[in-house]
Amino acid sequence: MKVSKLAANLIGSEIVKIGNEVNELKAKGAEIANLTIGDLNSNIYPIPAKLKEEIQKAYQNNLTNYPPANGLLSLRKEVSKDLKNRWNLEYSPNDILITAGSRPLIYAVYKTIVDEGDKVVYPTPSWNNNHYAYLTSANGVEVKTTPENNFLPTADDLRPHLEGAVLLALCSPLNPTGTMFTKDQLSEICELVLAENKKRGENEKPLYLMYDQIYSNLTFGAKHFDPVSLFPEMKEYTVYIDGISKCLAATGVRVGWGFGPAHIIDKMKALLTHVGAWAPKPEQEATAKFYEEPENVDTFVEDFKAKLEASLKILHNGIQDLKGKGLAVESIEPMGALYLTIKLDYIGKTKPDGSVIENSSDLVFYLINEAGVALVPFSAFGEDKSEPWFRASVGGLDIHEIEVMMPKLENALNNLK
Repeated sequence: MKVSKLAANLIGSEIVKIGNEVNELKAKGAEIANLTIGDLNSNIYPIPAKLKEEIQKAYQNNLTNYPPANGLLSLRKEVSKDLKNRWNLEYSPNDILITAGSRPLIYAVYKTIVDEGDKVVYPTPSWNNNHYAYLTSANGVEVKTTPENNFLPTADDLRPHLEGAVLLALCSPLNPTGTMFTKDQLSEICELVLAENKKRGENEKPLYLMYDQIYSNLTFGAKHFDPVSLFPEMKEYTVYIDGISKCLAATGVRVGWGFGPAHIIDKMKALLTHVGAWAPKPEQEATAKFYEEPENVDTFVEDFKAKLEASLKILHNGIQDLKGKGLAVESIEPMGALYLTIKLDYIGKTKPDGSVIENSSDLVFYLINEAGVALVPFSAFGEDKSEPWFRASVGGLDIHEIEVMMPKLENALNNLK
């Protein structure tokens, strides 16, 4: 049966494919350390008790009709205050758009800025930019990054590609790597964006920067930097993506917010009125109440990120121990988010049954079956399947589960020849 060309050529999520395999094996009784999904086990990491209480109260008070399409004013006011207090960013409630998590915002940024054939620049690895570029018929330009730069693009990497581009998509802390821009790295990129826009004519579309900082509160020692704080003149060109899904362990609560130039945000609002991507009214009401007292956020985040950091360190140290034993592995010390970047240099090796690990996907499914360890290859984030790099998300496991899985991983890798 015929479907649209867009639907026919849409590539499904590799992460979902791996997750389905894990779930099937678990249903059969297998013990799998699932490091794939960028989510949280809500029994290990529940949302803040006060947020839960306020959500329940909002439902009891029958706040179950449509919210305003751009979000409750009470929540937009609290977000505006938080941006000022936390990052010294000045955005009025009218410059803020509330949606059901950050995905509708990212889609709306692409649809608002990008015309068919427009150039969009984004690094690899990065989360879903290749799919959003496809969905908007953009000319997606992928900029390959290196482990030496923590898989973050440098100004030199981007410089050859920005001429004529309408959108540059960046994320820090980065999904999938958990690494972050330094002040100098981000400053040099902002200078490129500003220089490129100075060259544009009055009737030319500017080069906008979409800056995804959904993990900005989950940083371990390193400081989070953002474009407008570094260069106030970037305010005209920067659209931010943010929300509670990661910092409050609230991935299923679905409250995200975007903010940026009024003419972009207003068009995003209009677009999403036709999509119906608003966050549920009770969750918005509860989030507004929770943010009325900044210490609610600060207290929860400090405890939550300390637990994440402890898990990431256990995993990182475990990989480094394997490296010390002579295994062909590496990991990059985590800086933020809930991800560890791991190198397993075993592509081309032979399994005990005589078959060969042809690519990163083969290695993923070998480790699921032989070690009970599930990772996501960087090919799910735009890299080639020949790359031996993987994302490990610690949000679904406790520290004990991570410790138990390490010998199984070691044994499975040692069985590859």
